[in-house]
Amino acid sequence: MAVQAVPTKGNLMNTKKSLALAKNGYELLDRKRNILIREMMTLIDHANAIQQQIDGAYEEAYIALQTANITNGFCEDISNAVPIEDGLHLDSRSVMGVEIPILTMEESDNYNYLHYGTRTTNSAVDKAFILFTKVKNLTVELAEIENSVYRLAVSIKKTQKRANALKNIMIPRFEETVKFITDALDEKDREEFSRLKVIKRKKLRDSAQEE
Repeated sequence: MAVQAVPTKGNLMNTKKSLALAKNGYELLDRKRNILIREMMTLIDHANAIQQQIDGAYEEAYIALQTANITNGFCEDISNAVPIEDGLHLDSRSVMGVEIPILTMEESDNYNYLHYGTRTTNSAVDKAFILFTKVKNLTVELAEIENSVYRLAVSIKKTQKRANALKNIMIPRFEETVKFITDALDEKDREEFSRLKVIKRKKLRDSAQEE
């Protein structure tokens, strides 16, 4: 790698400062990456646990719906009586500068009582309603976690790229520049020292001749 820098003490000081900043930046990025990875792994474990729950919940809910359809006829008209869910709210939290979504379901009075008649339905409909409400809540939770994992993964990739650029490009470049300037200044000092020695010897020789 060609070093293009004028070998002066000022440039040496500036390059050393840049090198120190680059090393500090790498340490911070490495720390950020590790924190994000730990956060992502925790969420992945949580997502796996919810995925197992949601698979079973969907299966149980659809079995309950089939039973309700068989015992009550198709439940499309009954389902139309259930209000559309509009209590989902989106917020966020920050993890090392990464915005992580927080999804919450607002407690609604719509689900504190039945919206369909009990004369024309039976307990199979109630069970299906309860189980699909559970599915809905698990789906919201899983969506929050999967979106969080995706955002963390994107940020980890960017952080890794920046850290690699500092470690493999910028830091070696600054180190090479520091070495180049230091060697050049040392060589200049040696030349100056040799020149002064020659001058001193000449003066001593001239003084001896005059005596």
